[in-house]
Amino acid sequence: MSTPPANLPTVARRGLMLVLSSPSGAGKSTIARALLERDPDIAMSVSCTTRPPRPGEVDGKDYHFVSVEKFQLMVESDQFLEHARVFDNYYGTPRDPVEDALASGRDVLFDIDWQGTQQLGQNARADLVTVFILPPSVEELERRLRTRAQDTVEVVKKRMAKAGDEMSHWFEYDYILLNTEVDRSIARVQAILDAERLKRDRQVGMAAFVNRLRGE
Repeated sequence: MSTPPANLPTVARRGLMLVLSSPSGAGKSTIARALLERDPDIAMSVSCTTRPPRPGEVDGKDYHFVSVEKFQLMVESDQFLEHARVFDNYYGTPRDPVEDALASGRDVLFDIDWQGTQQLGQNARADLVTVFILPPSVEELERRLRTRAQDTVEVVKKRMAKAGDEMSHWFEYDYILLNTEVDRSIARVQAILDAERLKRDRQVGMAAFVNRLRGE
């Protein structure tokens, strides 16, 4: 068996923004958590929101919880890559942490809706990879929402009413995933991420590496 070289070469890479979108209950949060646990080279984007914290949520880890007034000031000073109003609350992605991560070769994972995805595309399309996750059926989607017991009956009704509109934007995404079996879906999203990392335009140090190989 051959011995690998002691000093393996490294090639500088620009990070990417991986967006997972879906109707509430289709499984994007479960897939996102699995990616974060398995892949050390990707980190979750921490959004700002005006909604109150849910039990167990930590400010600065799950979200940056801010007042409506502060959120509006951040919008006016162009501190967000994207922002939207969802179910009477505001959500937004702070610009600076994401841009710093991409420049250092780190990938950033987003759990956002189609509105936020459109805004990211307007601001940074070259860095963006988008995946839309579909449930196997509307009945299964409603069952998941009811059994997770995070929302009131009224909120579940609102989420189901919005699901059709959200799913109508599926064709705006780079990849479409039917989430019938969660482990398989996780593996497919990881495969998408691995392939996108190898795209030529993201290998910002490749030209210099190839020139060294050629002795130039």
